[in-house]
Amino acid sequence: MLFEKAESFINHMHQELEFDPSAAHERIKEIKDEIRENGTYTHTTEELIFGAKTAWRHSNRCIGRLFWNNLEVRDLRHIDDEASFIQSIEKHIDDTTNNGKIKPMISIFSNDIKIYNEQLIRYAGYSEAGDPQSVETTNLARHIGWQSSPDDFNILPLIYKFPHSPVTYHELNKNIIKEVPIRHDDYPCLESLNLKWYAVPIISNMDLEIGGLYYHTSPFNGWYMETEIGVRNFTDEYRYNKLREIAESFNLDTSSTTTYWRDRALVEFNYAVYHSFKNEGVSIVDHITASKQFKQFERQELREDRKVTGKWSWLAPPLSPSLVHNYHQGYDNTMRSPNFLYRKNENKCPFH
Repeated sequence: MLFEKAESFINHMHQELEFDPSAAHERIKEIKDEIRENGTYTHTTEELIFGAKTAWRHSNRCIGRLFWNNLEVRDLRHIDDEASFIQSIEKHIDDTTNNGKIKPMISIFSNDIKIYNEQLIRYAGYSEAGDPQSVETTNLARHIGWQSSPDDFNILPLIYKFPHSPVTYHELNKNIIKEVPIRHDDYPCLESLNLKWYAVPIISNMDLEIGGLYYHTSPFNGWYMETEIGVRNFTDEYRYNKLREIAESFNLDTSSTTTYWRDRALVEFNYAVYHSFKNEGVSIVDHITASKQFKQFERQELREDRKVTGKWSWLAPPLSPSLVHNYHQGYDNTMRSPNFLYRKNENKCPFH
C-alpha cells in the first residue's frame, strides 16, 4: 500500500513539473528498494516542497488556495535538539509575521518531536476567562508547571515533547508575537472591551500526508480572513461569546431580535476587525475578496485541467454568504493526496 501511494505521488510530481520520465522511473525504483529494506522511505527536500504546496492546493476547507504556490517550505527534519527546535519555532513566527506582511509558511520537523498546541500562538482558556477552545491545552500547560492568572488574552506557551523526555513547555518570546487591538472609528466605546487578536494563525495540530508518509509536526500558516476572528472566534457561543457586549458598545437595542442587533453588530464588528488589522499594517483579507480570489483559483485550476474539490460549509463565509459565488454552487468534498489531515484531539492532558 505504501509503495503504491509513493509511486502515485512521484508520477504526479514528475508529470506536473514536466521532468524527464526516466527520472520518475529511477526514483520509483529507489523508493521500492528502500521500502523493501526499511519498511518506509524518505522524501527528498524537492519532494517535500512539492508535496506541501500541493497539499495546500488540495485542502478542501481552505478558501485561500489561490496562493498555494507561494508557500515557503522549510525542511527541518534534521533538527534533533530542543534548543534548535525552539529557535526554529520562534524563527517561523518571526519570519512569517514579517512586520505584518505575512508570508505563507510551513516548517516540517521530524515525527520524533511532538507539539501539543492546536496553534503555535493561541490564547489560554479558563473556566472564568479566555478561550474555551484552549481549556484542555491550558490544563496541560498548568500541569507541567506553567503559571498564569486567568485573563482573556494570555498567550499559551509552546508545549512539546522530545523522545525519552517528559512533556515540557517554553514561553514564546513576546517580542515576536504581534497582536492587534480591535477598534472602530465610528464606535469608540468598542475599545473599552479591550479586545485584541494575534496576527498569524499557525496551525500545529494537523498531519501533512505526502505519498503515504505522514508528517505529524509541521506547523503552517497563511493569513486571517476577517470572519474567522469577527464571526467565529469572538462571537460563537462556545468561544468568546462577546456579541452582546459588542452590540452594547455600539449602543444597539438588544431587547428584541427584531432590532436586528445581532446582524448589525456582526457586520460592524467584522469591519472593525478588518480595519484594525489594516491600520496596524497586518495582512488580512475580507470575505468578499477571499471569495473572489477563490473564484480566480477555480479558473486557474480549470486552465491547468485540475479538478477543484472543496467543503461547501467552509468555503461559504459565515457573514453574508449569499453575496459570494461559492455559496451558490456545490463542491465535491473528496479528499486527495497530498493533503492536510485532521487528527484526533491530542492536546488533552496525558497525565489524567
